[in-house]
Order: sequence, then C-alpha cells, then structure tokens
Amino acid sequence: MNQSSIPTPSRRQLLQWLPAAAAWAAAPAWAQAAAADGLPKPALSSYRFLVGFGAGGIPDAAARLIAATISERWKLPAVVENKTGVGGTLAAKTVLAAPADGSTLLSVSPAHVTAPAVFSTPGYDTLRDFVPVTLIGDGPALIVAPGNLPAKNLAEMVAQAKARPGSLSYSSAGVGSSSHFAAALFCQQAGIDAVNIPYKSVGEAMTETIAGRVQFHIAPYVSAAAMVKEGKVRALAVTSPRRIAEMPDVPTVAEAGVPGYEWSFWYGLLASAKTPAPVVAQLNKDITGILRLPQVKKQLETMGVAVAASTPAEFQKLIEAEVAKYARIAKAANITPQ
Repeated sequence: MNQSSIPTPSRRQLLQWLPAAAAWAAAPAWAQAAAADGLPKPALSSYRFLVGFGAGGIPDAAARLIAATISERWKLPAVVENKTGVGGTLAAKTVLAAPADGSTLLSVSPAHVTAPAVFSTPGYDTLRDFVPVTLIGDGPALIVAPGNLPAKNLAEMVAQAKARPGSLSYSSAGVGSSSHFAAALFCQQAGIDAVNIPYKSVGEAMTETIAGRVQFHIAPYVSAAAMVKEGKVRALAVTSPRRIAEMPDVPTVAEAGVPGYEWSFWYGLLASAKTPAPVVAQLNKDITGILRLPQVKKQLETMGVAVAASTPAEFQKLIEAEVAKYARIAKAANITPQ
C-alpha cells in the first residue's frame, strides 16, 4: 500500500502552533538571523493579515508564522487580526475596505469559496473582487468518531445510516464551513442522510465529537491526529488518495467503501483585486520565498500542511474550480443561501 508521510503531532506540538497558545509571540531564533540564504527583504514596509476565523485554525496559524518571519527576520511591522463572524465574510470585507496597496492580505481556506453558495449577499464577489497572491499549501482530513459509536469502522457507520436514515449526525464549524461541505459531499457519495450540527469553531466541533454528542466529524489531519493519538476519538478513514504513513492502519475513504471520495483543506493568501499587478507579482515573489525557507516549511509540516507555493494564476484556477465544486455540493445537499 502506497502511503503519504505526514507528521502526527502530539498535543504538546499542536499547542506550539495554536494561536491560543501565542506560540509566535516569541519568534524563533532562525527568524532573527540575517538572510544567509540570500532571500531579499520584502518590498513593502508593513504587512497586515486578516483571518475570518478565531484561534485553533490553520489559516490563523499559517498567517502568524509568515508574519513572525517578516517581523523578526527583517524588522518590519507585520500583524495578524482575527475578524470573526458571518462565515469569514467580515474579514474579507475588511480587506476590501483597506487601501489596495498590497499591505493588507486575507488568509483563506476553502471556507472562502463557499460564500457564493451560502450567502445570498456576502457583500462582494468572490472571484471578481480578490486577486490571488499565492497558495500556501494543503493537507488531508480525517473522518473521526467518538469512542461510543457502535460502528467499528466506516463501512459499518454507513450501513447504520442506510438502515436508519437521519439517525446519524455530524459536527461542523458552522453552516457553510469547510467541514460542513466535506461531510455533505461524503454523505452524497456514500448515499446516506445525516444531520449537520453546526458549531462556532473547529475546536468546538471537535469537542462535541469527543463528547459523543455527534457520530462523526471531518477535520484537518493535524488537529484530528492529535485527538486520535490521545485516544479521544477514533479515526475511521483518511480523505487522501493514499494512506498516511504515520497511521498505516487507517484506510482511505475509498478503501473503506466509498470510492471516489477525496478531500483536502487548502490555505492561501489573497489581496484586493484593485491592487496593482506589479505589487501582486512582488508579493508573490516575497511570500513564496518565505514559504520555501526550510524552517518555515518544517513549521507548516507540523501543522499538517504540505507547502505548495504557487503563482497567482495557478491559485486562481484552483479557486475557480472550487467555487464551481462547492456550488454543486450545495445544490445536491440543499444548502441554501442565507
């Protein structure tokens, strides 16, 4: 069996990058050192990263890692602001209201491309009003279940759901969140009817799963793996096309009986579409240079994110494809704009 290698973090390692632990308040020594590898100083004089969700998420942690590198390595002002609410649209609108000089960026996940499917009037056009800077990276998810779930594996859970339609529920980080759509697509492809129980954050959705108040949850690998390692939840399947080397006994969703299902959580940076093209090009060069630093890549890997620095055009193609995909999922799952 071919396997992917993704570090399985301990709870202590997880806390090192969680925003709530303020891990990036004290920058690593390597960030303070001179750029011996020849990476030039970023072109802008200050940076502001907006995140539409709170602590406990990779968009926040990744933005803080990039900001810490900029701040400590080159002594430039770089801050991260969490502006939560309305599915991340408040942060998006804040970026659009700021001067379009490239200094204010939006840290995004797939939740950004759900907006057209979830909100009738989000206050902006997802494709027209933003320009991609770069994809940061991506990573798989785990389908996890509480210890009290009678089903021993994914196939048994699906069989239970088919035998008793509507008896299964899953937790999500809110209506229209990435975890909601990941589970909705899984239900569609598995041919089952399950109830979405939305919560306010990724952390709360996982907590409720651990407590056994829902039957399953689909979460980014890194956060779920820590809970599996501690025995708080059981891993039913991994959403990547191959098994994870650190969890060789956990099958892929396809192996577990739902062929064709794959899911990944991706992360990236956007700017206002009014930002001059030369500025966007320079931002791409600066940020991708930071992402390719060995130390930054290693830190992102501990978050379960494989660095995939891209051109703006490459990221744009991904976003366009994702908007169309989420629209299809929403229609099939009867997720209607609010």
